[in-house]
Amino acid sequence: MANGETVEVECLSCALVDGLIEPEGGVVVETAHFHAHQDVAYPIPGLIILASKRHLKSLDELTEAERLDYITILSEIRKAQRDVLGIESVYYFYNEDTTHHFHTWIVPRYEWMYELGRSVESVRPVLLHARNEMNDEANLKSVRQAISALTEELKR
Repeated sequence: MANGETVEVECLSCALVDGLIEPEGGVVVETAHFHAHQDVAYPIPGLIILASKRHLKSLDELTEAERLDYITILSEIRKAQRDVLGIESVYYFYNEDTTHHFHTWIVPRYEWMYELGRSVESVRPVLLHARNEMNDEANLKSVRQAISALTEELKR
């Protein structure tokens, strides 16, 4: 886990969805089909992971109800990032070679990130920089504040 603890579960996403593991900072928003939280292993304010509640790997496996729920909550999260955190640009990505649930990363683009590149190729260096260089208490406090602000906005 981001806090250094080791947990053994059959499926991390199921454990998060079922409340067996509480993501640091808590759940940002939950719908009938999706669960959103910040992955604090990459301490970037506003970085959100939106994961399906059921096991599936690919976008084309979503049911009609899941597709509607997905695009609706994805749009609401993005609006909250802009309105509450002032995030003007993000990268969205998901991969199908995961061992757990379909999930989309919503990675904010901050000014400091341009030192590490200006295209999608910079995302990995940005994530590694955040994980390795930004795990100080002051930055983690700003991450927790962002989680709280997004959570409050998405409750409205």
